Amino acid sequence: MQIQFNYQHVSGSTELENFTKEKLQVIADRYSWVTRADVFYRVENTESKESGMIAEIRLSAPGPRLFAEESQSNFNDAVSKVVNQLKTQCEKRKSELIDHA
Repeated sequence: MQIQFNYQHVSGSTELENFTKEKLQVIADRYSWVTRADVFYRVENTESKESGMIAEIRLSAPGPRLFAEESQSNFNDAVSKVVNQLKTQCEKRKSELIDHA
């Protein structure tokens, strides 16, 4: 799977990219039909200390693209929650692919 990183109002981080790659590897290993991931990191001003660091991931796969977004107090938590949401979406897509095959 090809992974593209995009930063909006955030400095790039090799450590964050490696963490995200590690999390996305689970999806790449389990769902070979996912070909690309576009990862977006951005910061939003909020009054809450539990949010503001936003991670968005868009996966290219057969059919409509899969997308998830999460706002947390840090990017690692946001990425973990987004990947969990995408795993659920991939499972649903997988069952649809099997039903139609």
